[in-house]
Amino acid sequence: MIEFVNVNKTYANGTIALKDINLKIDQGEFVAVIGLSGAGKSTLIRCINRMHDISSGRLLVHNVDVAKLTGKQIRRFRRGIGMIFQSFNLVTRISVIQNVLVSFVPDLPMWRKLTGVFTREQKMKALEALDKVGILDKAYIRVDQLSGGQQQRVALARTLAQNPDILLADEPIASLDPVTSRMVMDDFKKINQEMNISVIMNIHHVEVALEYADRIIGIRKGEVVFDGAASQVTKEVLSEIYGGGFGEGQSASEERLVHV
Repeated sequence: MIEFVNVNKTYANGTIALKDINLKIDQGEFVAVIGLSGAGKSTLIRCINRMHDISSGRLLVHNVDVAKLTGKQIRRFRRGIGMIFQSFNLVTRISVIQNVLVSFVPDLPMWRKLTGVFTREQKMKALEALDKVGILDKAYIRVDQLSGGQQQRVALARTLAQNPDILLADEPIASLDPVTSRMVMDDFKKINQEMNISVIMNIHHVEVALEYADRIIGIRKGEVVFDGAASQVTKEVLSEIYGGGFGEGQSASEERLVHV
């Protein structure tokens, strides 16, 4: 479903972000991408929906050569790929349901865009999406009255409302406390399993990645140094991904994995 073929990415300043990436990700997989900051994790994810252009190679999504898309083709292509950010990207001064309804704006005729009038069907879809992430009761509350975890769930509901096949998540729990993080991760897992939506997540929390993801991709200096089942990740694998002895620069909870 997603295929990287000899993909390279070099930024304008000469920084090499990705080197000779070859990956295949099938529909319905839950994939966690791990590695040090600056290793290329975010770049890898953002190339999938053309937030970043690749420098060479081929990137196929549903057999579509992503690099060849232009204009309206890119916008149409992105409708099938949800994106969740660490910063939530919500409008905090309006209600939860209004934030979810934003996902329908690109498909609205101009008069609806100008008036902000949505159809009954769109409102029902927005409410259904909120129900899927367990915050239907917050639909008419202003976003700035919600906790960080609830706001991340609003962002997730907004993405689900567009009915994506693929869900990309760039450090979705980085700013959340451990208890809230697990609640949000439970939502991702439920969506992955019940809706067969592919989840590709860039995450720093190694212990969480191993618990929730089926597959781990380890990136080091722009290269894939590990690609396999979460159950195959060992101390040696983590040392290869992070360089040197795993535990240097890692959190205490991640370091405990060395002794697992």
